[in-house]
Amino acid sequence: MPDHAKASRNPLSNLSRNQWIAVGVVVAVLGAVIGIVATSGSSPTKSAGGPTTSSSTTTTLPKLGRNICPLTDLPAAGGLDPQRPATLVKIGNEPGTGLARPQGGLNEADIVFDTPAEGFIMRYMAVYQCNNATAIGPTRSVRWVDYHLARMFLHPILAFAGGIDPNVNQVLKDKWIEPADLIGAQSNAAGRVSTRSGDDSLFTSTAQLYGLYKKAVEPPPPVFQFGASIPASAAPTATAQINFSSGTDVVWKWNAAGNDWIHSYTDTGTDTDTDNNQPVTTTNIVEMVVSYRIGPYSEHGGPGNGDVESQTVGFGQGYVLRNGKHIAVTWHRKDLISGLSFTDAQGNAVTLAPGRTWVELIPDIVAHRAGNITFTS
Repeated sequence: MPDHAKASRNPLSNLSRNQWIAVGVVVAVLGAVIGIVATSGSSPTKSAGGPTTSSSTTTTLPKLGRNICPLTDLPAAGGLDPQRPATLVKIGNEPGTGLARPQGGLNEADIVFDTPAEGFIMRYMAVYQCNNATAIGPTRSVRWVDYHLARMFLHPILAFAGGIDPNVNQVLKDKWIEPADLIGAQSNAAGRVSTRSGDDSLFTSTAQLYGLYKKAVEPPPPVFQFGASIPASAAPTATAQINFSSGTDVVWKWNAAGNDWIHSYTDTGTDTDTDNNQPVTTTNIVEMVVSYRIGPYSEHGGPGNGDVESQTVGFGQGYVLRNGKHIAVTWHRKDLISGLSFTDAQGNAVTLAPGRTWVELIPDIVAHRAGNITFTS
């Protein structure tokens, strides 16, 4: 765990409580009246349900040659990127070992989204395209944020284990998604493992999921910009900690020998991927501070259990972590079909290092509390 006596203070905590309340009211009003609609050909349109502004900008992302993996900018194994879509899998992350943890397949994912669910308990959505994973899971139910992130991959497979009717029905309605309900119509693409129990025993694989949609051959576009340049403002960083909620607080530790970040939880230590029995790592970390609203439908059959609907369209504050440094950035996403881009305080593009990326969605109420985002050098 980082030494908070040495940690840099979260710059987002400088505003007073009353100022943040005022900002929150403005954001809530904007979120209620402004939606962003994304269209692609004859695909259905859908409102992102979040705030936007005409000052939000993105940079056009280039198309890559077939020898490059579009989601990592790394050379494809065998010289050719697989002609297949991105496959997104919802993965549980309930606190404590022996339940959802340790997960399988996180190191094989090109991208992992770490997203808050009810009570700010975090869950993952892992994205595969260039690599394969033999045991992904435990797979869990779909959430609102999943299909609002999924559109940037154009025509992905979205795998999940059921969910409340409004979310499942929306996924089935959106013709741009290839759905894989692993306890529903596509249950043949997953199986229970004897080492887990209940909801945390269902696992799948990339082979099973791609087997469902053999005619789907369209790779996703790049959703990030990659490059070698690092801004002069980048600060050396040994650890980065995010305090989400009890049991899901995260620490990332820079590993110079592997040129990557090692994932751990403050309560259980270093995380392990059961697919390869190695520590969970990533090349890049993106910390996105997002506004949110509590969804109108209960996830667990009672009041106060509405889903956390994180708003990922528009722009906001955040950080990019790469090469043992962190850079304060503004994140941008123009609309649902667009990827993510980042700019520094001078408005210059901030790129990621070629490799795998974790995206941490941090609710603004968490980010703006002093000590919840810290970095140590």
